[in-house]
Amino acid sequence: MGFPMAGHLARAGHQVCVYNRTAARAEAWAEEFGHRAARTPREAAQNADIVFACVGNDDDLRGVTLGDDGAFAGMKPGAVFVDHTTASATVARELHARATERSIAFMDAPVSGGQSGAVEGILSIMCGGDAATFEKVEPIMSAYARTATLIGDVGAGQLAKMVNQICVAGILQGLAEGLAFGRAAGLDMHKVLSVISKGAAQSWQMENRGATMLEDNFDFGFAVDWMRKDLGLVMEEARRNGATLPTTALIDQFYGDLQKMGGGRWDTSSLIKRL
Repeated sequence: MGFPMAGHLARAGHQVCVYNRTAARAEAWAEEFGHRAARTPREAAQNADIVFACVGNDDDLRGVTLGDDGAFAGMKPGAVFVDHTTASATVARELHARATERSIAFMDAPVSGGQSGAVEGILSIMCGGDAATFEKVEPIMSAYARTATLIGDVGAGQLAKMVNQICVAGILQGLAEGLAFGRAAGLDMHKVLSVISKGAAQSWQMENRGATMLEDNFDFGFAVDWMRKDLGLVMEEARRNGATLPTTALIDQFYGDLQKMGGGRWDTSSLIKRL
């Protein structure tokens, strides 16, 4: 997702330097957009006003921010680090504290909209941080976001993304069960979808995944492996804050079943394959 997001920044006229842990990807981006690729996060962040990161998980994030070659080591006082990774609220607060020690501002800003949202520049961003930092970076993020909202203090963005993933998982399981039920009843489910997508059952998942679910097509989109990572963060936070999530816990097990079926890289709408 970082490839097209950085591309939107370049097209908007910003001076962009990129780093990727797979150097060939950064070099391909630099060749396509005519900007520079760096060999380390520190080099990429050197003298930057704003540094954006989008990696896989908490440990990946620590890997690109901390240490002698990390982004924090190259950032100047007063610069801003914006984390678009879906990670834990705990690591957001941890890195905020480490950034503050260096007089760097930090904002957690996980995104929703998937690969297609990144390519089209219509991501939704949930932000955690102070108002001054948000006001500084929000106009820049508009290059690849349809909306960006300051939810609260550092960590609030990650908590809001967890709410998002809880809702997505529940909607997808309901959609999978509905489609499986309709098939068992002998209905033309493409016709059914065309009707119910105009009523109270309508959702982004129905509009964008209903037809592909009927076609048994899952070789695209947000992978089951990543959803399991995200739901793991959700369940860990729920244990911490006391929230009860029986349906989410069950759907997380269903995604575990899909991984055992060899579907770790299938789109999250593949829940219907269990059925």
